[in-house]
Amino acid sequence: MRRTTRETDVTVELDSEGGIGTGDRVLDHLLTALFFYMGREAKVEATYDLRHHLWEDVGITLGEELRSKLPGKFARLGSAVMPMDDALVVVAVDISGRPYVSLELSFEEEEEGFEKALVREFLWGLARSLKATVHVKTLSGVNAHHVIEAAFKGLGVALGKAVRESGKLESTKGLLEV
Repeated sequence: MRRTTRETDVTVELDSEGGIGTGDRVLDHLLTALFFYMGREAKVEATYDLRHHLWEDVGITLGEELRSKLPGKFARLGSAVMPMDDALVVVAVDISGRPYVSLELSFEEEEEGFEKALVREFLWGLARSLKATVHVKTLSGVNAHHVIEAAFKGLGVALGKAVRESGKLESTKGLLEV
């Protein structure tokens, strides 16, 4: 999947070798963790003007790529409780057709490059294009790097569960608007 704007040029290919190369070392690190815990290989390439645009557009492009690869019947729901050193983060995903993000990241120690605002832009881009509800809540944590990385690892686990094939339509309404 490719997204090209005046601000970014982003390519995300799931189940493809090639590595992660966005030009933002923090985002590359977090995406590597996300795909590892999702259990998927991925190729991500990007050029950008501002980090804000990069993180948002990578989220959008990843959501579009995930949606394009959803099986006819998929599990829809996924969640994870992810520990990492001082951090403990809960992540839940519902690919329901209703984009929404609840992000409660908290930590005491800032670390260069690990910013709440960028995580929020990534998650909202992902949620809008995947048409998913995403909840991320910090239960404990001191270091920004640990809390945010735990969130991306948890997101990988939760997405991996949500996109797996299911033997039935996972909706009491009998319809998913994805």
